[in-house]
Amino acid sequence: MSNAAWESLSNQAIAAAGVVYFLALLVHLAEWASLRQPGTSRAGRKAEALALSTAGGVSDGPVLTKVAEHGAGDGQDAVDEHRVALLGRLGVLLTIVAAGVHFVALLGRGMAADPNRVPWGNMYEFTISGTFFVTVIYLAMLKRHQLQWMAPLVVGFVVATLMVAVIWLHAAVAPLREALNSPWLVIHVVSAVIATGAFTVGGILSGMYLVKARTGERTTGPLARVPSLVVLDRTAYRIHAFAFPVWTFAVLITGPIWAHEAWSRYWNWDPKEVWAFITWVVYAAYLHARATAGWKGRNAAILALVGLATLWFNFIGINYFSTTSMHSYAAPAVEVVVTAPAVPGGA
Repeated sequence: MSNAAWESLSNQAIAAAGVVYFLALLVHLAEWASLRQPGTSRAGRKAEALALSTAGGVSDGPVLTKVAEHGAGDGQDAVDEHRVALLGRLGVLLTIVAAGVHFVALLGRGMAADPNRVPWGNMYEFTISGTFFVTVIYLAMLKRHQLQWMAPLVVGFVVATLMVAVIWLHAAVAPLREALNSPWLVIHVVSAVIATGAFTVGGILSGMYLVKARTGERTTGPLARVPSLVVLDRTAYRIHAFAFPVWTFAVLITGPIWAHEAWSRYWNWDPKEVWAFITWVVYAAYLHARATAGWKGRNAAILALVGLATLWFNFIGINYFSTTSMHSYAAPAVEVVVTAPAVPGGA
C-alpha cells in the first residue's frame, strides 16, 4: 500500500471507530434507561410488602393483595434485568470492536509516514492515541474493579474527544522532526499516554464521587449502579496510585533525558515542562495527603480533579495559548516560526 492509501485507511478507520463508539454509547444509555425508576424495583416492592405484612392494624386483605402484586411483578423484573444485562454486554462488545478499529487507525497513521514511525508526531496523533489508551485502560480494569457503570461516561468522553481531534486538530501525515526522531519518543510518549489515560479514568471516578455525595446513596434508578462512596474513593485512589509513578517516569526521567539529548540541557523552563511538573506536584500532594493526613472523600476528589485539569491544560491549553513553547510540534496544523528545534520534555 502507498503512503496515501495508509493515510486514507487511517482517516476512514478513525471515522468508523467514532461511529462504533457512538453506537456503544447509545446502547449503554439504553441500558441505563432500562433500569427501573425509584420505588419500582423488585427489592423496593418486597421491602414494601414486608412492611405492610408486619404493620399493626392492617387487615389481611390489602396485605395479600399487595404480596400477590409483588409476586406477579417478579417475572417482569427478571425480564428487565435480562434486558439490562444484555445491553451491557452488547455495549462492552461494541466498545471492544471500536477499540480494535481505533488501533487500525493508529497503525495506518504510522505506516503512512515515510519512513514509518509511531503515530505521535503532533497534537492530533497524540489525541487519538490518548483516547485509545483511555479505552484500553478502562476495558482492562472493567472486571477487576467492577467499572461497568462507567461505560457511558468513558465512551462519551472518547467520542467527544475524537470529534474535537477530527474537526479541529487534524493534520496531514508528515515525517518526524529531527528532534523527535529518537528512541526516547516511544519510551516517553507511551508512558505519558498510559498515565494520561489512567488519570482520566481516575478523574471520572472522583467526579462521580462528588456527584453521588451530593445526590445521596440511592438504591434504585441509574445512580444505583454507581458503587458506594467508599468504593469510589478507594478505586480512584488505586488508579491514581498506579498512574503517578508512570507519570513520574515520563516527566521526570525520560523527558529530561530526551531534552538533554536534543537541547544539551535537562531542564529548559519550557511552559510544557513547567505545567507537566505542576501536574506532578498536584498528584504528589493528592497521594501524600491521603497517606499522611488521612484525606479521603470530598477533599481528595477535588484535589484529583484539580490534577486532571492541569494535565489537560498542559496538553491542550499550552499548545493554544503559549507563544514561547518549543513544543510547537504538538500544536495543530498551522504555520509556526520557531528559533529552536522542537523537542519533547513533558508530554
